[in-house]
Amino acid sequence: MRAAVDPTYDVVVYGGTSGGVTAAVAAARHGQKVVLIEPGRHLGGLTSGGLGATDIGKKDAIGGLAREFYRRVKQHYANPAAWKYGRPEDFQSNQHDPKDDVMFYFEPHVAEKIYDDLVREAKVEVVRGERLDLKAGVMKRGTAIEAIVMESGRRFRGGVFIDATYEGDVMAKAGVSYLVGREANTAFGETHNGNQPYLLRRGKTVPSAHDFRRAVDPYVRPGDPASGLIFGVHPGGPGPEGQGDSRVQAYCYRLCLTNEPANRVPFAKPADYDPAKFELIARYLNSDRMLPEFPNGGDIEHPVLGNNLMRPTPVVIMPNRKSDSNNKDPVGFNLVGGNYDYPDADYATRDRIIREHVSWQQGLIWFMATDPRVPEKFRAPMKDWGLPKDEFTDTGHWPHQLYVREARRLHGAFVMTQRHCDSTQPVPDPIGMGGYAMDSHNVRRYVDENGHVRTEGTIGLGVKQAYGIAYDAITPKQEQCSNLLVPVCLSATHVAYGSIRMEPVFMAIGHSAGVAAALANEQRCTVQEIDRTKLRAQLLAQGQIIEHKAR
Repeated sequence: MRAAVDPTYDVVVYGGTSGGVTAAVAAARHGQKVVLIEPGRHLGGLTSGGLGATDIGKKDAIGGLAREFYRRVKQHYANPAAWKYGRPEDFQSNQHDPKDDVMFYFEPHVAEKIYDDLVREAKVEVVRGERLDLKAGVMKRGTAIEAIVMESGRRFRGGVFIDATYEGDVMAKAGVSYLVGREANTAFGETHNGNQPYLLRRGKTVPSAHDFRRAVDPYVRPGDPASGLIFGVHPGGPGPEGQGDSRVQAYCYRLCLTNEPANRVPFAKPADYDPAKFELIARYLNSDRMLPEFPNGGDIEHPVLGNNLMRPTPVVIMPNRKSDSNNKDPVGFNLVGGNYDYPDADYATRDRIIREHVSWQQGLIWFMATDPRVPEKFRAPMKDWGLPKDEFTDTGHWPHQLYVREARRLHGAFVMTQRHCDSTQPVPDPIGMGGYAMDSHNVRRYVDENGHVRTEGTIGLGVKQAYGIAYDAITPKQEQCSNLLVPVCLSATHVAYGSIRMEPVFMAIGHSAGVAAALANEQRCTVQEIDRTKLRAQLLAQGQIIEHKAR
């Protein structure tokens, strides 16, 4: 039963992602009464959900609360007691410099404890296990949100609201404009947006890890289109280059694995295991016919372990003999095409999509470990690996967070584009920085003109330097909503979001959103009307990095 009087807060943050935590902490440190509502049970989103090998980009662009988080990681591992299954000198990573004041690679449970500590120290009220009512969850008066309502009926009133989810549910239910999928290149004057069927094939002189380098027949009965397509191959040919669509880049789970026998849970056969689902990867692993663009072929990445973990002396990229195992293209953990309905879906549909991703990934692991169609050099190393006993102990050692690389994106007062990320266009009122390549995972697989399976949608467009992210990219248009900030599903095109969507950036922008929310309350104005000069000064005073510094 709902309380007779709804609690009222200065700042209501919905979504306990990494950006949600820093938003809540930053606002609370400004003396605001803050509630952080997490639909699940764990704080930290992907950072505590398996993505322990941080996608950094430009290290010197990470400041403020984001840098504080990574400093706390470093402090944790400075204690010899933190190394239960290894020694500090055994830890190897090209992103780890023992002389730094920060550490970017860490175990999931360590990240979650740091987030829990941050909100506790800042006296943020944390509410777990409450999901927004997707039918009537946002109460507005004019352009202002008055309260958000949970499925349970609990209602949270506030002065400023921050949607820090990966899905952007508060934003969408508040009637704010947003984008899903890929814009046409012509929409924002870009070159790498929209459908990209030839990007990986054009001008390649070395094998691409993201496209099929070997010929794979797509049909159930090889050579017979009438027999239909095998699982994981989508109908339709290449399609017009640069054309927009509603397709979303692929999702997966970032798995924490270990080869430490004392801490290893062996892989198990899933109850719904169907070996037919993995025909595509069986054909790829066994193909010896190179495609014309890749005459030299090159090594095939192990779809579960990658090549590093297959070495006689594995490179285990996280402390205590653990890994952060991501997708290995062109067929791997990503369930390509399995997420198209996710961004705008109701909870039942999202739960189904999540189950399908778990089923695919667990099935792929079992296939790689046991199926005789898997060459021995790929199958044999699987016996040495498993899930860690000391991670995700309440979810069967499986991560609690699906890697939602991209869902809805705000279409706000300012739209970040490829031209801002590559620094050819200026960014007004920056509140944080990005520095990772413009990166999209595959969006689909199609059959090319020669009857071979191809991938489409991968982008890996580098940036020369760190670039600013505009304050108006986290604010809706004022006529649509005047007291909402969106630091995670922020306003960007698909190609620009591919760079911005990194966890350190979410933490930085969340920090800035928390400060902006406090200023809006203090100045009794809309989030669009806050004093930008004062915001800039406060962010700089808190160690936030908001502009590129020439060296």
